[in-house]
Amino acid sequence: MNAVLVLNQDYTPLTVCSVQRAFMLVFLKKADLVTEMKNKKLRSISQTFPFPSVIKVKYYVSIPYKGVVMSRHNIFKRDGGKCQYCGTNKDLTIDHVIPRSKGGKSTWTNLVTACKNCNSRKSDYALEKVGMKLLKQPVKPSYLTFLRMNKSIYREDWAPYLNPKKVSA
Repeated sequence: MNAVLVLNQDYTPLTVCSVQRAFMLVFLKKADLVTEMKNKKLRSISQTFPFPSVIKVKYYVSIPYKGVVMSRHNIFKRDGGKCQYCGTNKDLTIDHVIPRSKGGKSTWTNLVTACKNCNSRKSDYALEKVGMKLLKQPVKPSYLTFLRMNKSIYREDWAPYLNPKKVSA
């Protein structure tokens, strides 16, 4: 997928869009080209244009807090498509760390990716009771960390804009 990182006027990440949408925003002078892909070009019958990688909108866009929707798909993504007990990537499902029968809720911090074997072994018990441990604690990802984790669209030239301590704008 050819995706383009869209930055707000203050260089904070807003979203990701298609190359076509990014080109139109730049062409219509609603956004500025920040970085382009050097090895690619957009061509029309008579012209050649830079292939956008990162664009910045010209006017500040005020958006409410943008969280990541909790879904099976996004939990699998957060956990890297691996069982959080044994690390396998086969026969995956979702497990409640604290079982629902013991008051566990369906939240980002209580749901993890688990293989069917580990899920069955843990069953309706607390981790300590069955001698199991999580490879890493489940957390609610921010929109930025979610973008970083999404390897299918993330590109290295976006890193300075997705890692706030490296931004120099």
